[in-house]
Amino acid sequence: MTKMASCFENLQMPACEWFEGGDKRNALASIAAGVLFFVGWWIIIDVAANYPSMSEFNHAYHVCGVIGTISLFMINAVSNAQVRGDAYSNGCFGPRGARAWLFIGFVLGFAAVIAACWILFADFVGSDKKSWPGVGLFLQNTFIFVGSLVYKFGRSEDLWG
Repeated sequence: MTKMASCFENLQMPACEWFEGGDKRNALASIAAGVLFFVGWWIIIDVAANYPSMSEFNHAYHVCGVIGTISLFMINAVSNAQVRGDAYSNGCFGPRGARAWLFIGFVLGFAAVIAACWILFADFVGSDKKSWPGVGLFLQNTFIFVGSLVYKFGRSEDLWG
């Protein structure tokens, strides 16, 4: 078998001299996730303030953001070490319980984003209503879910064990 050469194989990127974030990786991931979470909720607060009537923006749509927030807490409640079984031997379920908890958290996060997308296209796109409430709802849930992923996978403990 022949090995294909990669064009980026010998590419060397110089180190960023003005920013060394190796020991600050956890703090930066936390800040980035917090900003994304804040922006998501700020968008939906803007939507709720600008469209206060139920005919413009149904207040039951806030359930998507609440489910996304619960998903954020569930995803980030377990570390990768607990999922691998390295640091979690106590409890009734062990690593299987941590994996199930993480899976349910991801399912809730995806469900919140999918439900917001469904609401956007079913109620706001192609109708007489203004589309910003639906777009704001979708952006809120997307930012919350991306924020949970940034926090989960941006921390050095979770990446490197």
